[in-house]
Amino acid sequence: MQERQGPPGISGGPAPRRRPRRHRRWRHRGAGAVRAAVAACVLLAGGTALAGCAQDAVAAPSIQLGTAYVEVPTSGGSTEAYLVIRNNGPADRLTSARTSVGGRVTFREPLRPGGTAMKTVPGIGIPGDTLLRLSPDGSHLLITGAGPMKGGTQITLTLVFARGGTMSVEAEVTNPESGGSSYFLN
Repeated sequence: MQERQGPPGISGGPAPRRRPRRHRRWRHRGAGAVRAAVAACVLLAGGTALAGCAQDAVAAPSIQLGTAYVEVPTSGGSTEAYLVIRNNGPADRLTSARTSVGGRVTFREPLRPGGTAMKTVPGIGIPGDTLLRLSPDGSHLLITGAGPMKGGTQITLTLVFARGGTMSVEAEVTNPESGGSSYFLN
């Protein structure tokens, strides 16, 4: 066995074994890989959070409620409500409704297209990407047994949609016979 000599002034003996350079490079790359992985996780988490914010901004409600009117109740205490519903999304269905003055709300629609005879229905279909006007000669709400409503006041109609959830709209109590409603002109 041959001995190597160390640097001058140090007695001989085997030279210390050096680790291969390859090992140090791997170690250095490992630390870089860890830093890169941590940075990727931070970017991924930040990107996911931003994507969630963007999704919330884009996910505006597809159902929008417009002008709403309720006729002054007749002597029997029943009245009808009309409103404009804009659906910017897929087809939906109006499944129930209530008022701030109590009573029962049912849905009515013509027995035949263009007819004046009405029938009670369990819900009102809201086609996708349309503007639907609930009107006296079409689908509308029938309110029975509600508390007092005077012309010129407002009540709240709360509507429940199958997909769109629950929404409320202020409805003006009006008398169309005395010219108290501009709904029919809209």
